[in-house]
This record gives sequence, C-alpha cells and structure tokens, in this order.
Amino acid sequence: MSNTFGKLFTLTTFGESHGAAVGGVIDGFPAGIDIDMAFIQEELNRRKPGQSRITTDRHEDDEVELLSGVFEGKSTGCPIGFIVRNKNQHSQDYENMRCLFRPSHADYTYYNKYGVRDYRGGGRSSARITISRCVGGALAKLALRPLGITIQAYTSQVGPIALDKDYRRYDLSLTETNIVRCPDPEKALAMEKLIASVKAEGDTIGGTITCVIKGCPAGLGDPEFGKLHAQLGAAMLGINAVKGFEYGEGFDCILSRGSEQNDIFVPGNPISTATNHSGGIQGGISNGQDIYFRLAFKPVATILKTQQTVDIEGNETTIKAHGRHDPCVLPRAVPIVESMAAMVILDCFLSEKTTKM
Repeated sequence: MSNTFGKLFTLTTFGESHGAAVGGVIDGFPAGIDIDMAFIQEELNRRKPGQSRITTDRHEDDEVELLSGVFEGKSTGCPIGFIVRNKNQHSQDYENMRCLFRPSHADYTYYNKYGVRDYRGGGRSSARITISRCVGGALAKLALRPLGITIQAYTSQVGPIALDKDYRRYDLSLTETNIVRCPDPEKALAMEKLIASVKAEGDTIGGTITCVIKGCPAGLGDPEFGKLHAQLGAAMLGINAVKGFEYGEGFDCILSRGSEQNDIFVPGNPISTATNHSGGIQGGISNGQDIYFRLAFKPVATILKTQQTVDIEGNETTIKAHGRHDPCVLPRAVPIVESMAAMVILDCFLSEKTTKM
C-alpha cells in the first residue's frame, strides 16, 4: 500500500474525510530542529476549509497535535506522530451517493480495486487527506530554514486569467495578501470574481500553480531513476486534481533552438549560469540556481448540477451533489504544493549527506 512518502525522510499518513481523524507518522526527521508549533498551525490554516468566500463552506479548526518525537521544543530524532481531529462532517450530504459513481471521481476505480468504498466525501481519496502532507511539509520547512532554502508557491492562472510565466516579474511576498494567493493584486481580483461567479453557477474551474525553490545547493538528486525533477514530478502528480507538471521552461522550450535554450556558465564561486531555462536542474541534479515548476489543476469534479451516471449495478441514473465543496482548488492547494516540494528537497538533502564522507 502506497501510504508512505519518501526514502530517508518519510511520511506515512492515515485517515478519511469523514472518519474520526487524519494524521501521520514522520520518520527520519533530523534531531535538534526547533519545532515552531505556531508556524505548523499557520501552514494548516492556509490549507483549511472555510477560510474565504471562494472556498468550501465546511468549517474545521484543523488543530494539529504532535504525539511524539518532540521534547522541550526540539525534535528528538524519533518518529513524530501527529493527529488532526475531524469535527464538522456532514456525512448525510453524501447519502444519495452510496450506490452511485460520481463522474471523474475515484468512486468507480476505488470500488473496482477494493470491492468497497467510503462514499462520504470520497473517504481516503478526499483532498482532506492532504492535511497530513501539510504537517509533514511544515516540519520539512523548519528543517530547511537553517539551510537558507525557501519555497514559495502561488496561483498563476485561473481559467483564462493568467500571469506572465516569468516568476521574477512579481513580488512573491504579496501572495498571501489576497484570498486567491496570487502575487498580482489586479489579476487576483479578477480571479476572485471569476471563481465567485463559477461558484454561484454551481460549477467549478481549474488553473495553474507555480512554485519557486530558492537557496537549494547544487548536487541534490540522483542520476537515472532518482532525478530531482522526477521526484518533484511524482510528488506533485500525487496531489488531488493535478493533471500536469513542467519544470523550467517546460513545454515552451520547444519554441527555442539549442543555441537559445542552453544555460551558459559564468565564472564565480560558486559557478553560476547566465540564464536559467533549465529550472535549476540539469541531468536530474540541482545546479544551485532557482528551481521553478508549474502545475495544472483540473476543475474540481464535484459540481452542484445534475449529471448522468450509473449505479454500482451499471444501471443508468442521474446524480446531483449536495454539501460543501470548493469551486476552485487553487487557493487551498498552494500550501500543499509547497509542502510536497519541501519534503522532496529535505529527503534529497538527507540522501546527499549520506553519499559524501
């Protein structure tokens, strides 16, 4: 069962959307790291539901409790267990879905794989399970903080409203100043209005999130099957609703020739490059430049409109979702993207320490 992420730094998660709690166990976390509980909780607050008019109306405190692995404010090197209680489930909202398969959800595939499924909010396939990833990511960020490694994601497109793809054109510190989590205030307002309009129609919309990792040293990642961009891609494609991943200039690089795309080395200590078309990764290993990538998120599959579907016997029927759902996943997905990136980088950093004497 693939419920564990990482190699040296690992996160094993548990829980369902409408179960008693979600949580996890982190192993391989370095000892002696200052554990800032206020920071960890704030990271969860960035992800939690009910935080604005363009997110789901479900209200959860999402208060995390660390059960082990921390003593007098510092990590001990032992496994860190944690739990977040579910308190505001409306399981009755899903009763009409007990024997139906929701279009573009995991209902049908889970049922075929296991012969049973938790129909309440998607059970284990719910985005609520990403709580555990945010806790793991917050801890990873605390471990990366003394190394000078920072990770910043932001909403870069909602539907047709898009920012320039060059992240250097924006002040990323403005990301948390609006509910869309977009560093361009004018575009953020347009995005907010679009999401609110889509929500009023009972529909959903997708877009993109861009993430930038700064301060990452050269040498992270492994050749062949452990390439850094492959690890980042696997981590990101494991996030609910992600449909695409590209790093550096991604698909846009096909518009250039090699003479335009190559990143020329310039002298210095450390050596750097004049450009960064590669996105900070060459040969699957970090080169010391900014690492940047972009993710495509599909529109949330749960819409408040009547749709055709079938029941578990294959009979044709219709379905209309009830309850509280996000019209656009992007604002709440920003901290999840950062968390997965932080865990990948920390895992690679710990692996790099073991390869050199």
